Amino acid sequence: MPKQLFIDPTDVRKKGWLKFKDIPLNQYDKTIEDEKANFSKEDFLRIYRDMAIIREFETMLYDLRTTNEYEGIQYKYTGPAHLSIGQEASAVGQAYLLDKDDFIFGSHRSHGEIIAKAMSCIHKMTDEELLEIMKNTFDGAILKVVEGKQKNKNDVKELAIDFFIYGAMAEIFGRENGFAKGLGNSMHVFFTPFGIYPNNAIVGGSAPIALGAALYKKINQKKGIVIANLGDGAVGCGPVWEAMNMSAMDQFKMLWEEGYKGGLPIIFNFFNNHYGMGGQTWGETMGYQILARIGAGVNPEQMHAERVDGYNPLAVIDAIKRKKKIIEEKQGPVLLDTVTYRLTGHSPSDAETYRTKEEFEAWKAIDPIETFKKDLIKAGIASEEEVDEIRQNSKELILKIFKLAVDEEVSPRIDLVKDPDAIGRLMFSNERIEKMDDRECEVLIPKEENPRVKQIKNKIRVGIQEGKPVSKIKTYQLRDAIFEAILDKFYVDPTLVAYGEDNRDWGGAFGVYKGLTESLPYHRFFNSPISEAAIVGSAVGYAISGGRVIVELMYMDFMGRAGDEIFNQLSKWQAMSAGVLKMPVVLRMSVGSKYGAQHSQDWTSIVAHIPGLKVVYPVTPYDAKGIMNAALMETDPVVFIESQKIYDIGEMFRLDGVPEEYYEIPIGEPDIKKEGRDITILTIGPTLYQAVEAAKILEEKYGVSAEIIDARSIVPFNYEKVIESVKKTGKIVLASDECERGSILNDFARNIAEFAFDYLDAPPVVIGAKNWITPAFELEKFFYPQAEWIIDAIHEKIMPLKGHTPKNNFTKNEQLRLHKLGI
Repeated sequence: MPKQLFIDPTDVRKKGWLKFKDIPLNQYDKTIEDEKANFSKEDFLRIYRDMAIIREFETMLYDLRTTNEYEGIQYKYTGPAHLSIGQEASAVGQAYLLDKDDFIFGSHRSHGEIIAKAMSCIHKMTDEELLEIMKNTFDGAILKVVEGKQKNKNDVKELAIDFFIYGAMAEIFGRENGFAKGLGNSMHVFFTPFGIYPNNAIVGGSAPIALGAALYKKINQKKGIVIANLGDGAVGCGPVWEAMNMSAMDQFKMLWEEGYKGGLPIIFNFFNNHYGMGGQTWGETMGYQILARIGAGVNPEQMHAERVDGYNPLAVIDAIKRKKKIIEEKQGPVLLDTVTYRLTGHSPSDAETYRTKEEFEAWKAIDPIETFKKDLIKAGIASEEEVDEIRQNSKELILKIFKLAVDEEVSPRIDLVKDPDAIGRLMFSNERIEKMDDRECEVLIPKEENPRVKQIKNKIRVGIQEGKPVSKIKTYQLRDAIFEAILDKFYVDPTLVAYGEDNRDWGGAFGVYKGLTESLPYHRFFNSPISEAAIVGSAVGYAISGGRVIVELMYMDFMGRAGDEIFNQLSKWQAMSAGVLKMPVVLRMSVGSKYGAQHSQDWTSIVAHIPGLKVVYPVTPYDAKGIMNAALMETDPVVFIESQKIYDIGEMFRLDGVPEEYYEIPIGEPDIKKEGRDITILTIGPTLYQAVEAAKILEEKYGVSAEIIDARSIVPFNYEKVIESVKKTGKIVLASDECERGSILNDFARNIAEFAFDYLDAPPVVIGAKNWITPAFELEKFFYPQAEWIIDAIHEKIMPLKGHTPKNNFTKNEQLRLHKLGI
């Protein structure tokens, strides 16, 4: 709760009425005759040309999916084909005024939008700009395929059109010459040099990502607007509402500094074709009846909501022109309800039993391409022959490119026989970039004047002195280490921002961010709504637009509210873009303690299971600072897991303590915390400290010397130190606070058994938390691994300890019993 805002009870309890403004519905009423003053003949015909190219492109896909041939050429295309036939006027109208600095994000049905945007950019860009882009895209590989195949060999714009259509088509067909080397496919086409950012196969998935791109433009003061293209079915998706709400936060107008105040530069453009798959949004699956109504529920400006006739490209152009002006005046966000209709099913396999023939024929009768053609001829803009020639040229263009795209020699796929690691190499960029932009960092005070920096200077940077623990008040804690690394980066990378739940106003969750407020202006460090999907999704958009971001989910349990954004967006876009897009995101999540079943779950294995995420879990101050420093140099997404149990712990393992100066710990390298000779204990997370206690008992009571290794990282993970340890000890126990069933430790154990089979005297033993809900704090010692569990497991499953009487049952019969019960 920002102190500068006062919630007056007298005001908020006052009687009154909330009134709404009228929302315009299809108010555009000009004819082509009326618009002759604003559009030249060339302009009108270009609009028609772009619609015709989109129609032919998608007709080609429709024919392939339904007949396995196009224009007599057989080709079996089995990939997705969610077509927007009938929606061409909406796409072309939207793109007409946009340039390369304007970003669009699309849906699974966005072929038309990307083609329209590319055509608009090609028209506006110089020949020199276009040639440079084509030559630099994959070292000219796409350009080489289409170069010299134009009617006019000197027409760079014709070449650029061929280049784009081929790159998009090759991508859809899974070819290496596609814009993402065939790894993105139909629903994920993008081309950032034209401001075309990824389409998204997840319904509504683009909304929070586009929000992040708009944040990037606003915070870094970049030109252009952002458009999230969504279907009306997406209104049923929580992340869409989260994104609209977060885009309209009052803090943009009330709390951000001068020069940054004002609305977000984003349009949520709903291509309202009245169906979400087979569900009719009007009258069946939604309750709004008129989609534009939604804007009234978001902010006092009602998102400047408007319904526009998307079957008329000129009406859409007019709407975009007016809405762009609103955004340029910093009055965003904006909502458009663009009425249109798809003249095909959800996909070519759709039987379309959910709509009547009469409805379909009524919309087909006003097909926007045919209607616009008639209007052009009627207004004397062009003859029927001229318009038909444009349509014929469009067919020739698509056929020419189609022949190139399906030719196995001209357009091969990635060869995973010759190069089995080709996709594997794309999973991570493994690049190090100190700062994402080279400009001065906006901060409020010099770093050394920060109050917490001064406070930390007086702390003892070791956790043990003269054999005794340093008091928690005096010791440099794990939370200090994370803070120190993050603060340092804010003074280096001008694009870095941090936001999440309760970030700014009371030191962030668990005191890690305490002190950042004094150093950072609001636009670099701010509170977000409690909207986990929007938090993580916007981080994706911010990163792929060119910035670095730290976002926080206060508890790891909340990851379930951002599942798609973590599992399908944050993790996938680097590889799905063939490495074109970078993802410098650090996602901080803490594992709770004392808060029970929904706030204390260790879900490390869930994120470790998802390809494309780096996952780290440091549990000492030295490791936390070094690994956070490394994570903030990455261009890969790093899930940074923290334990609430140990935020106040000091450095117990390095006698020289935690250095004040900058250092990094490579992600993926485990660390030997204690050397030993008889048994290896590998831990993930705070179970390290239970292992230390167990090792002490083993040594003193049973004469067993344990070597302790802290994983620190989960993905990637270098097994070399662990294998060398097992070669020495012949035995290994693996322990973490995760529930044992499905734990990543089982993967580790399997790999160790394989890698070190000849050196093991017994199978690896995994010790995790019970397969229960997390109980109340007073019962946690019965749930999480304890030192005695480790000792009992060693006694029961690896080697008998003379004189030991186990308190916990780790016998095979007990394990079989528990598995039978599912616990």
